[in-house]
Amino acid sequence: MDTIITNEPVIRRRSRIVNIGNVPLGGHYPIRLQSMTTTDTMDTEATIAQSIRMIEAGSEYVRITAPSLHEAENLKNIKDGLRKRGYSAPLIADIHFTPNAAELAARIVEKVRINPGNYIDKKKFEVKEYTDSAYEAELERIRARFSPLVKICKEYGTAMRIGTNHGSLSDRIMNRYGDTPEGMVESAMEFLRICGELDYHNIVLSMKASNPIVMIQAYRQLVAKMQEENMYYPLHLGVTEAGEGEEGRIKSAMGIGTLLAEGLGDTIRVSLTEEPEFEIPVARIIANRYDDIYISPKSSPKERTFPISFGEGLEVRSEYQRRHTHEVGNIGGHNVPRVIIDFSEFKDINELSFRAADYYYNALTDKWNTGDCGADYLYFEKNVPAFMLPGGAKGIYEAATWAGLEDKVNNFPVFDTDQFNAAKEKSGILNFIRIERNDEFLEDFNNDHTIVFILQINNQSAAKRFFEQLDENKINAPVILQSRYKDINKEEFLVYSAADAGSLLADGFGDGVFIQYHKGEEKQIPATTKLLNRTSFNILQASRMRMSRTEYISCPSCGRTLFDLQETTAMIRKETDHLKGVKIAIMGCIVNGPGEMADADYGYVGTGPGKITLYRGKDVVTRNLDSHLALEEMIKLIKADGYWTERQ
Repeated sequence: MDTIITNEPVIRRRSRIVNIGNVPLGGHYPIRLQSMTTTDTMDTEATIAQSIRMIEAGSEYVRITAPSLHEAENLKNIKDGLRKRGYSAPLIADIHFTPNAAELAARIVEKVRINPGNYIDKKKFEVKEYTDSAYEAELERIRARFSPLVKICKEYGTAMRIGTNHGSLSDRIMNRYGDTPEGMVESAMEFLRICGELDYHNIVLSMKASNPIVMIQAYRQLVAKMQEENMYYPLHLGVTEAGEGEEGRIKSAMGIGTLLAEGLGDTIRVSLTEEPEFEIPVARIIANRYDDIYISPKSSPKERTFPISFGEGLEVRSEYQRRHTHEVGNIGGHNVPRVIIDFSEFKDINELSFRAADYYYNALTDKWNTGDCGADYLYFEKNVPAFMLPGGAKGIYEAATWAGLEDKVNNFPVFDTDQFNAAKEKSGILNFIRIERNDEFLEDFNNDHTIVFILQINNQSAAKRFFEQLDENKINAPVILQSRYKDINKEEFLVYSAADAGSLLADGFGDGVFIQYHKGEEKQIPATTKLLNRTSFNILQASRMRMSRTEYISCPSCGRTLFDLQETTAMIRKETDHLKGVKIAIMGCIVNGPGEMADADYGYVGTGPGKITLYRGKDVVTRNLDSHLALEEMIKLIKADGYWTERQ
């Protein structure tokens, strides 16, 4: 029997409408999709060609880096070339350290993006105390240098994104607020207040981080702060330096999907270390997942109307705290979240089946070995294997099948609530219970410390209310998050599963995941099981609740990049992807590189043509290495720190 959790609509946060060329943003408009070029901005034809590929893939805005006046000037040639070819998509100039480039670009393109952490403010990793007067003096300096850009944008009708990056908070912000979501919010609010003083409001805000949890909290705190100050600007959502492949998609879907599910977000960019046109289909899947659930209280989902007053119905959860549970077996308490893999669909359970769940049989020793991503529990339903389970694995069976098993130490039953209440035989160790309804029954289970709930999640807000009900009934039982998907493609599966389970894990809810995926095959195949297992562990890794492999924080590349990011990331991954729990950042330039090192154990950053600087955390270890020596030197550094293991 499936869990019954009512599917509920989401009230979208209403924002101001921001005019960006011919593609307005916010208000009642749909979620806009965008990406960023990776070409050299001075290569006009290459940038035009790539922009066209992005637009034809569905990118509604095209962002182009302008690190100096030369690139800013060339934006006109790029814009003219696109317009002559019949493409009218608005262009966005990406600015970091150069106010004069921003002021020129604002006269050419439809929108400029500035990063308050390095646009005028300073980042030299300096530690100092700021008195109130010294802090205010810095704000006056920023006001004087930033105001000209605001006035130009106002004069030319140019929009602006004030885009905070977790990895590039200024020394001033870091010293007063620390490396926190609060600091990210205040960094943007300082610039936003200056815009308000000058009566300029054509503004979009973003709070990006490579850690989805930090990103989610920062956006929520930003919304709360803006509401407090009666501001309702639209939001640009993204997880920066998300990486590539499945991992990049999962991190992005977790961060962006969590916020969209709460009604937050007006435009999204999925930052993948891939060609920019490949980002758009992923962004579209994420946006479409929530497109038809945004409603006002009195309208149908398809009408896409909004609350009468700004922010009506919006609740903001602004702090992360993992839900407290008692321990049942190895689930809950201080244990890492567990992974359950579905084996119920296999026609024949054999060695290949278990290998897909990261268990490997060694014929010489006659023993099973478990990989770093070995599933904790295997759900067989009624499908009893003909031999013992690999060491460390536990089985889950429907209650009637479990009752006939001899081994009740390593195998456990799953009941619905009626079956559990009527059962004559239960496990004295661990009983799984599927929830049939989410009211007027929980008090029956508040004294049984063998229970682990399995919650089918098909709506985040309803699922979160279930956790609230557990708290109200003083029930600390662990909860496994179960999700089922059928007849969708792999890309959709990665996005949906990460957004659904990830949005709960990101708030500290859930003590494990149980994901099922059926693509129409008559019986499940090992390849599908391997995907389920890999996805489950990737979701837990993205939520920072269970580190089981190397994590790569890699930027999506742009015109500032000093080496081929895709090629370099693949090279580094080939040599290091067996390191459990080590975080390696691969940055194409110094804009966010040094800052993002704070969230990584090691950093590989381009600092000049053919030159790499290595970091340990945010500290420089070796500057300007020749690129052909850099990977070997980074491996030596990892070995010296004691984190290197040989590949098995």
